[in-house]
Amino acid sequence: MKQPFKLGDKKVFSHTVTTEDIARFESGEVHPVYSTFALARDAEWSGRLFVLEMKEDDEEGIGTGITVTHCSPAFVGQEVVFTASLFEVNRNEVVTDYTATSNGRIIAEGRQWQKILKKENLSALFSKLQ
Repeated sequence: MKQPFKLGDKKVFSHTVTTEDIARFESGEVHPVYSTFALARDAEWSGRLFVLEMKEDDEEGIGTGITVTHCSPAFVGQEVVFTASLFEVNRNEVVTDYTATSNGRIIAEGRQWQKILKKENLSALFSKLQ
């Protein structure tokens, strides 16, 4: 695992909300805004941007946790900007804090965790659990 970053370094990712991102369950559409679960997906990606530059060719990242405090709605067509900050690197665990904003409003904030593991170890674990 490489460590090209220092704590506090930032990565920025933008996502335009689509109809696929809205709050919808088996029972149908709840409301036409960016869902919390779509926010979580994109927040994890913002942290993965660090992992992509930290992992070696024989390694892969795996999400191990995420918190989402959903503060305000974002509507279809609006751009949401995720800013992830490197909070901690503890051995092979990468921890980032993120804020998602749109039109000057905080849409969500939280923390996410990923571990960087050898691909062969990850494959062995998955095989064992299947």
